[in-house]
Amino acid sequence: MRLIVVGSGVVGASCAYAASSLGAEVVLVDAAKPGRATAAGAGIICPWSAQVADPAWCALAYAAAREYPALIAGLADLGETDVGYRQVGALALAERSDLEQIRDTLLARRAAAPEIGEVAGLSGAEAQRLFPPLRADAAAVYIGGAARVDGRKLAAALARAAVRQGAVVRDGEARLALGRGRVAGVRLGGELIEGYAVIAATGAWTGSFLQPAGLAVPVQAQRGQIMHISLGEADTSRWPVVLPGASGHYLVAFDDGRIVAGATRETGSGLDYRITPAGLAEILEQALAVAPGLADGTYLETRVGFRPMGPDIRPLLGPVPGLDGLVVATGLGASGLTMGPLAGSLAAQAALDLSPAIDLEPFAPLPGPSHNG
Repeated sequence: MRLIVVGSGVVGASCAYAASSLGAEVVLVDAAKPGRATAAGAGIICPWSAQVADPAWCALAYAAAREYPALIAGLADLGETDVGYRQVGALALAERSDLEQIRDTLLARRAAAPEIGEVAGLSGAEAQRLFPPLRADAAAVYIGGAARVDGRKLAAALARAAVRQGAVVRDGEARLALGRGRVAGVRLGGELIEGYAVIAATGAWTGSFLQPAGLAVPVQAQRGQIMHISLGEADTSRWPVVLPGASGHYLVAFDDGRIVAGATRETGSGLDYRITPAGLAEILEQALAVAPGLADGTYLETRVGFRPMGPDIRPLLGPVPGLDGLVVATGLGASGLTMGPLAGSLAAQAALDLSPAIDLEPFAPLPGPSHNG
Protein backbone atom coordinates (compact mmCIF):
# COMPACT_ATOMS: atom_id res chain seq x y z
CA MET A 1 0.00 0.00 0.00
CA ARG A 2 1.55 3.28 -1.12
CA LEU A 3 1.05 6.49 0.82
CA ILE A 4 2.09 9.84 -0.58
CA VAL A 5 2.98 12.41 2.06
CA VAL A 6 3.12 16.00 0.83
CA GLY A 7 5.23 18.26 3.04
CA SER A 8 8.36 17.30 4.95
CA GLY A 9 8.01 19.55 7.97
CA VAL A 10 7.73 17.85 11.33
CA VAL A 11 4.18 16.63 10.62
CA GLY A 12 4.93 15.20 7.17
CA ALA A 13 8.29 13.71 8.17
CA SER A 14 6.68 12.12 11.22
CA CYS A 15 3.91 10.74 9.03
CA ALA A 16 6.44 9.20 6.64
CA TYR A 17 8.39 7.74 9.55
CA ALA A 18 5.30 6.27 11.21
CA ALA A 19 3.85 4.89 7.97
CA SER A 20 7.13 3.28 6.93
CA SER A 21 7.41 1.79 10.43
CA LEU A 22 4.02 0.18 9.81
CA GLY A 23 5.28 -1.38 6.58
CA ALA A 24 3.69 1.00 4.09
CA GLU A 25 5.39 2.07 0.88
CA VAL A 26 5.93 5.80 1.36
CA VAL A 27 6.72 8.65 -1.03
CA LEU A 28 7.58 11.90 0.76
CA VAL A 29 7.33 14.97 -1.48
CA ASP A 30 8.40 18.50 -0.59
CA ALA A 31 8.87 21.75 -2.49
CA ALA A 32 11.23 23.31 0.11
CA LYS A 33 9.37 26.62 0.12
CA PRO A 34 10.75 29.45 2.25
CA GLY A 35 8.85 30.08 5.45
CA ARG A 36 8.15 26.53 6.54
CA ALA A 37 7.12 26.69 10.19
CA THR A 38 9.23 23.70 11.26
CA ALA A 39 12.43 25.29 9.98
CA ALA A 40 11.81 28.50 11.92
CA GLY A 41 10.15 27.37 15.14
CA ALA A 42 11.91 27.22 18.48
CA GLY A 43 10.62 23.82 19.61
CA ILE A 44 9.15 24.25 23.08
CA ILE A 45 7.51 21.15 24.55
CA CYS A 46 5.49 22.43 27.48
CA PRO A 47 1.78 22.31 26.64
CA TRP A 48 0.68 22.14 30.28
CA SER A 49 1.39 25.83 30.88
CA ALA A 50 -0.86 26.96 28.02
CA GLN A 51 -3.95 28.92 28.99
CA VAL A 52 -6.16 26.51 27.05
CA ALA A 53 -9.17 24.76 28.51
CA ASP A 54 -10.32 22.91 25.38
CA PRO A 55 -10.34 19.21 26.38
CA ALA A 56 -9.65 17.85 22.89
CA TRP A 57 -6.62 20.13 22.41
CA CYS A 58 -5.29 19.28 25.86
CA ALA A 59 -5.69 15.53 25.29
CA LEU A 60 -3.76 15.70 22.02
CA ALA A 61 -1.06 18.09 23.23
CA TYR A 62 -0.45 16.25 26.49
CA ALA A 63 -0.27 12.90 24.70
CA ALA A 64 2.20 14.37 22.20
CA ALA A 65 4.48 15.63 24.97
CA ARG A 66 4.19 12.29 26.79
CA GLU A 67 5.31 10.35 23.72
CA TYR A 68 8.33 12.49 22.88
CA PRO A 69 10.90 10.48 24.88
CA ALA A 70 9.88 7.25 23.11
CA LEU A 71 10.12 8.97 19.72
CA ILE A 72 13.61 10.27 20.50
CA ALA A 73 14.68 6.82 21.71
CA GLY A 74 13.32 5.19 18.54
CA LEU A 75 15.23 7.62 16.35
CA ALA A 76 18.39 6.99 18.37
CA ASP A 77 18.01 3.25 17.72
CA LEU A 78 18.17 4.11 14.01
CA GLY A 79 21.31 6.19 14.50
CA GLU A 80 19.56 9.57 14.61
CA THR A 81 20.86 11.12 17.83
CA ASP A 82 21.31 14.79 16.90
CA VAL A 83 17.85 16.33 17.08
CA GLY A 84 18.45 19.07 19.63
CA TYR A 85 16.10 17.44 22.14
CA ARG A 86 16.64 17.77 25.85
CA GLN A 87 14.41 17.88 28.90
CA VAL A 88 15.62 21.13 30.46
CA GLY A 89 12.55 22.34 32.34
CA ALA A 90 10.82 25.68 31.91
CA LEU A 91 10.41 28.90 33.85
CA ALA A 92 6.92 30.38 33.68
CA LEU A 93 7.43 34.03 34.59
CA ALA A 94 4.61 36.07 36.07
CA GLU A 95 3.77 38.77 38.54
CA ARG A 96 4.11 37.51 42.08
CA SER A 97 0.36 37.75 42.57
CA ASP A 98 -0.16 35.25 39.75
CA LEU A 99 2.53 32.72 40.62
CA GLU A 100 0.46 30.80 43.13
CA GLN A 101 -2.39 30.38 40.64
CA ILE A 102 0.01 29.12 37.95
CA ARG A 103 1.56 26.66 40.35
CA ASP A 104 -1.81 25.40 41.58
CA THR A 105 -3.07 24.96 38.00
CA LEU A 106 0.01 22.95 37.04
CA LEU A 107 -0.25 20.78 40.16
CA ALA A 108 -3.90 20.07 39.36
CA ARG A 109 -3.03 19.13 35.78
CA ARG A 110 -0.19 16.91 36.98
CA ALA A 111 -2.70 14.41 38.38
CA ALA A 112 -3.58 13.44 34.78
CA ALA A 113 -0.19 14.34 33.30
CA PRO A 114 2.55 13.20 35.68
CA GLU A 115 5.14 13.96 32.99
CA ILE A 116 4.80 17.62 34.05
CA GLY A 117 7.35 16.67 36.68
CA GLU A 118 8.51 18.99 39.42
CA VAL A 119 6.50 22.15 39.98
CA ALA A 120 8.05 24.75 42.27
CA GLY A 121 7.93 28.47 42.87
CA LEU A 122 11.28 30.22 42.45
CA SER A 123 12.49 33.61 43.57
CA GLY A 124 14.06 35.93 41.05
CA ALA A 125 17.54 35.00 42.26
CA GLU A 126 16.76 31.27 41.97
CA ALA A 127 15.39 31.69 38.44
CA GLN A 128 18.41 33.76 37.44
CA ARG A 129 20.78 31.01 38.58
CA LEU A 130 19.08 28.69 36.09
CA PHE A 131 18.96 31.26 33.25
CA PRO A 132 21.64 33.88 34.01
CA PRO A 133 20.55 36.62 31.55
CA LEU A 134 17.23 37.04 33.40
CA ARG A 135 16.61 40.15 35.42
CA ALA A 136 17.12 39.60 39.13
CA ASP A 137 13.49 40.05 40.14
CA ALA A 138 12.01 37.62 37.57
CA ALA A 139 10.16 35.26 39.89
CA ALA A 140 8.89 32.10 38.21
CA VAL A 141 7.26 28.73 38.49
CA TYR A 142 9.61 25.91 37.50
CA ILE A 143 8.16 23.08 35.36
CA GLY A 144 10.56 20.16 35.43
CA GLY A 145 9.13 18.06 32.59
CA ALA A 146 9.42 20.72 29.89
CA ALA A 147 11.79 20.12 26.99
CA ARG A 148 13.05 21.74 23.82
CA VAL A 149 13.86 20.39 20.37
CA ASP A 150 15.46 21.71 17.19
CA GLY A 151 12.72 21.56 14.56
CA ARG A 152 15.04 21.50 11.56
CA LYS A 153 17.13 18.69 12.99
CA LEU A 154 14.12 16.68 14.12
CA ALA A 155 12.32 16.83 10.77
CA ALA A 156 15.50 15.89 8.90
CA ALA A 157 16.14 12.97 11.27
CA LEU A 158 12.58 11.70 10.85
CA ALA A 159 12.87 11.86 7.06
CA ARG A 160 16.22 10.01 7.09
CA ALA A 161 14.78 7.37 9.43
CA ALA A 162 11.82 6.92 7.07
CA VAL A 163 14.23 6.44 4.16
CA ARG A 164 16.07 3.76 6.15
CA GLN A 165 12.73 1.99 6.44
CA GLY A 166 12.13 2.15 2.68
CA ALA A 167 10.55 5.56 2.10
CA VAL A 168 11.47 7.53 -1.01
CA VAL A 169 11.95 11.30 -0.94
CA ARG A 170 11.05 13.36 -4.02
CA ASP A 171 11.68 17.07 -4.48
CA GLY A 172 9.27 19.39 -6.23
CA GLU A 173 5.81 20.89 -6.08
CA ALA A 174 3.16 18.17 -5.84
CA ARG A 175 -0.30 18.77 -7.25
CA LEU A 176 -3.27 16.75 -6.07
CA ALA A 177 -4.56 14.28 -8.66
CA LEU A 178 -8.16 13.12 -8.51
CA GLY A 179 -9.86 9.94 -9.62
CA ARG A 180 -13.56 9.10 -9.44
CA GLY A 181 -14.68 9.92 -5.90
CA ARG A 182 -11.19 9.55 -4.47
CA VAL A 183 -7.67 10.83 -4.83
CA ALA A 184 -5.49 9.14 -7.43
CA GLY A 185 -2.18 10.42 -6.10
CA VAL A 186 -0.15 13.51 -6.98
CA ARG A 187 1.40 14.98 -10.10
CA LEU A 188 5.04 15.93 -9.82
CA GLY A 189 6.10 17.77 -12.93
CA GLY A 190 4.68 15.65 -15.73
CA GLU A 191 4.65 12.45 -13.68
CA LEU A 192 1.62 10.92 -11.98
CA ILE A 193 2.60 9.23 -8.73
CA GLU A 194 -0.28 6.97 -7.83
CA GLY A 195 -1.09 6.09 -4.25
CA TYR A 196 -3.72 4.54 -2.03
CA ALA A 197 -3.85 7.73 0.00
CA VAL A 198 -2.41 11.24 0.06
CA ILE A 199 -1.61 13.00 3.33
CA ALA A 200 -1.66 16.79 3.03
CA ALA A 201 0.91 17.88 5.61
CA THR A 202 1.17 21.12 3.71
CA GLY A 203 1.03 23.65 6.53
CA ALA A 204 0.21 27.21 5.49
CA TRP A 205 0.04 26.10 1.83
CA THR A 206 -2.83 23.65 2.41
CA GLY A 207 -5.40 25.84 0.67
CA SER A 208 -3.58 25.94 -2.65
CA PHE A 209 -2.74 22.23 -2.49
CA LEU A 210 -6.38 21.21 -1.99
CA GLN A 211 -7.78 23.67 -4.51
CA PRO A 212 -8.01 21.08 -7.36
CA ALA A 213 -10.50 19.15 -5.22
CA GLY A 214 -12.63 22.22 -4.62
CA LEU A 215 -11.92 22.04 -0.91
CA ALA A 216 -11.66 25.08 1.33
CA VAL A 217 -9.93 23.90 4.50
CA PRO A 218 -9.95 26.89 6.88
CA VAL A 219 -6.22 27.42 7.43
CA GLN A 220 -4.28 30.66 7.03
CA ALA A 221 -0.67 31.73 7.43
CA GLN A 222 0.46 33.63 10.50
CA ARG A 223 3.96 35.05 10.16
CA GLY A 224 6.37 34.53 13.03
CA GLN A 225 9.74 36.28 13.17
CA ILE A 226 12.26 34.62 15.50
CA MET A 227 15.67 35.97 16.45
CA HIS A 228 18.83 33.96 17.22
CA ILE A 229 21.46 35.40 19.56
CA SER A 230 24.86 33.94 20.45
CA LEU A 231 26.30 34.12 23.96
CA GLY A 232 29.67 32.85 22.77
CA GLU A 233 31.30 30.28 25.01
CA ALA A 234 28.55 30.23 27.63
CA ASP A 235 27.34 26.70 28.43
CA THR A 236 23.65 27.08 27.66
CA SER A 237 22.95 23.38 27.16
CA ARG A 238 20.92 22.95 30.35
CA TRP A 239 19.25 26.34 30.56
CA PRO A 240 15.47 26.05 30.91
CA VAL A 241 12.94 27.43 28.46
CA VAL A 242 11.66 30.86 29.53
CA LEU A 243 7.95 31.54 29.13
CA PRO A 244 7.33 35.19 29.99
CA GLY A 245 3.57 34.94 30.12
CA ALA A 246 0.61 36.34 28.19
CA SER A 247 2.74 38.06 25.53
CA GLY A 248 3.41 34.76 23.80
CA HIS A 249 7.12 35.54 23.61
CA TYR A 250 9.74 33.09 24.83
CA LEU A 251 13.45 32.34 25.14
CA VAL A 252 14.94 28.95 24.30
CA ALA A 253 18.58 28.01 24.85
CA PHE A 254 20.37 25.39 22.77
CA ASP A 255 23.67 23.60 23.22
CA ASP A 256 25.94 25.93 21.26
CA GLY A 257 25.56 29.14 23.22
CA ARG A 258 22.59 30.10 21.08
CA ILE A 259 19.45 31.72 22.47
CA VAL A 260 16.28 31.80 20.38
CA ALA A 261 14.03 34.78 21.14
CA GLY A 262 10.58 34.98 19.72
CA ALA A 263 8.18 35.37 18.35
CA THR A 264 5.86 37.72 16.53
CA ARG A 265 2.32 36.52 15.81
CA GLU A 266 1.32 38.37 12.67
CA THR A 267 -2.18 37.23 11.80
CA GLY A 268 -3.24 38.23 8.31
CA SER A 269 0.33 38.34 7.03
CA GLY A 270 -0.31 35.88 4.23
CA LEU A 271 2.80 34.29 2.76
CA ASP A 272 4.81 37.51 3.03
CA TYR A 273 8.33 36.22 3.67
CA ARG A 274 10.05 39.29 5.09
CA ILE A 275 11.94 40.35 8.18
CA THR A 276 10.55 43.69 9.28
CA PRO A 277 11.90 46.45 11.53
CA ALA A 278 8.69 46.28 13.55
CA GLY A 279 9.13 42.56 14.07
CA LEU A 280 12.74 42.93 15.18
CA ALA A 281 11.83 45.74 17.55
CA GLU A 282 9.04 43.69 19.12
CA ILE A 283 11.27 40.68 19.66
CA LEU A 284 14.09 42.70 21.21
CA GLU A 285 11.79 44.74 23.42
CA GLN A 286 10.13 41.64 24.83
CA ALA A 287 13.37 39.65 25.19
CA LEU A 288 15.41 42.38 26.88
CA ALA A 289 12.56 43.28 29.21
CA VAL A 290 12.89 39.90 30.92
CA ALA A 291 16.50 39.02 30.09
CA PRO A 292 18.61 42.19 29.95
CA GLY A 293 21.74 40.02 30.02
CA LEU A 294 21.14 39.21 26.35
CA ALA A 295 21.99 42.78 25.36
CA ASP A 296 25.69 42.00 25.03
CA GLY A 297 25.14 38.88 22.91
CA THR A 298 25.90 38.62 19.20
CA TYR A 299 23.04 38.81 16.72
CA LEU A 300 23.13 35.75 14.45
CA GLU A 301 19.98 35.68 12.31
CA THR A 302 16.24 36.09 12.20
CA ARG A 303 14.09 33.28 10.84
CA VAL A 304 10.62 33.64 9.38
CA GLY A 305 8.00 30.92 9.55
CA PHE A 306 4.34 30.74 8.59
CA ARG A 307 2.28 29.06 11.29
CA PRO A 308 -0.73 27.24 9.81
CA MET A 309 -3.64 28.59 11.82
CA GLY A 310 -7.04 26.97 11.84
CA PRO A 311 -10.30 28.63 12.81
CA ASP A 312 -9.75 27.82 16.49
CA ILE A 313 -7.18 26.21 18.78
CA ARG A 314 -7.75 22.69 17.46
CA PRO A 315 -5.59 21.21 14.67
CA LEU A 316 -7.21 20.14 11.40
CA LEU A 317 -6.46 16.45 11.35
CA GLY A 318 -8.11 13.46 9.73
CA PRO A 319 -9.78 12.08 6.59
CA VAL A 320 -11.78 14.34 4.31
CA PRO A 321 -15.38 13.10 4.07
CA GLY A 322 -16.60 12.33 0.60
CA LEU A 323 -13.15 12.10 -0.97
CA ASP A 324 -11.59 8.75 -0.16
CA GLY A 325 -7.86 8.54 0.25
CA LEU A 326 -7.26 12.12 1.39
CA VAL A 327 -6.06 12.90 4.91
CA VAL A 328 -5.33 16.42 6.11
CA ALA A 329 -2.79 17.17 8.84
CA THR A 330 -2.37 20.90 9.41
CA GLY A 331 -3.58 23.81 11.53
CA LEU A 332 -1.30 23.13 14.50
CA GLY A 333 -0.58 26.84 14.89
CA ALA A 334 2.07 27.68 17.45
CA SER A 335 2.10 24.11 18.78
CA GLY A 336 3.51 22.43 15.68
CA LEU A 337 6.72 21.16 17.21
CA THR A 338 4.89 19.88 20.27
CA MET A 339 2.05 18.09 18.51
CA GLY A 340 3.62 17.50 15.10
CA PRO A 341 5.15 14.08 15.69
CA LEU A 342 1.96 12.64 17.16
CA ALA A 343 -0.22 14.36 14.55
CA GLY A 344 1.89 12.81 11.79
CA SER A 345 1.62 9.38 13.35
CA LEU A 346 -2.16 9.70 13.71
CA ALA A 347 -2.47 10.84 10.10
CA ALA A 348 -0.51 7.78 8.97
CA GLN A 349 -2.81 5.49 10.94
CA ALA A 350 -5.90 7.12 9.46
CA ALA A 351 -4.52 6.90 5.90
CA LEU A 352 -3.78 3.20 6.39
CA ASP A 353 -7.36 2.58 7.57
CA LEU A 354 -6.19 1.81 11.09
CA SER A 355 -7.98 3.10 14.16
CA PRO A 356 -5.96 6.10 15.34
CA ALA A 357 -4.74 5.99 18.91
CA ILE A 358 -6.69 9.21 19.59
CA ASP A 359 -10.19 9.97 18.33
CA LEU A 360 -9.82 12.39 15.42
CA GLU A 361 -13.46 13.44 15.22
CA PRO A 362 -12.87 16.67 17.22
CA PHE A 363 -10.21 17.67 14.68
CA ALA A 364 -12.19 17.02 11.50
CA PRO A 365 -10.71 19.27 8.77
CA LEU A 366 -14.11 19.76 7.12
CA PRO A 367 -16.83 19.36 9.74
CA GLY A 368 -19.60 20.56 7.43
CA PRO A 369 -21.33 18.76 4.55
CA SER A 370 -19.39 16.05 2.78
CA HIS A 371 -17.45 16.83 -0.38
CA ASN A 372 -18.85 14.99 -3.37
CA GLY A 373 -15.96 15.66 -5.82
